[in-house]
Amino acid sequence: MDGILEFLTVLMMVFGLFMLLAGVFTAYFGSGKSRMIGVVLLVIGLVVGVLWGVMCLDSVNVIEVDLSAALWNAFLYIIAGLLGALAAVGVFLVAIMKS
Repeated sequence: MDGILEFLTVLMMVFGLFMLLAGVFTAYFGSGKSRMIGVVLLVIGLVVGVLWGVMCLDSVNVIEVDLSAALWNAFLYIIAGLLGALAAVGVFLVAIMKS
């Protein structure tokens, strides 16, 4: 059960972070309706991230997950995945260019 809670924690925190980033990007570069949509995305990202973070706090203890360890592991996994993907694309491009 601990693995599922850690997975959900990473999922919700990454979801909140990317909604926040998408909202900032859309609100800044958008115009008219898209600017309003950006604000909504920003608010959703903040609410999801803060709410899940508060639920993981020791004082509230709704979700029993070590938040700092889960986020650190998620960061390492994302960086490792990106580096692996970039290395594979690099090898692919070198192979294609050499042929």
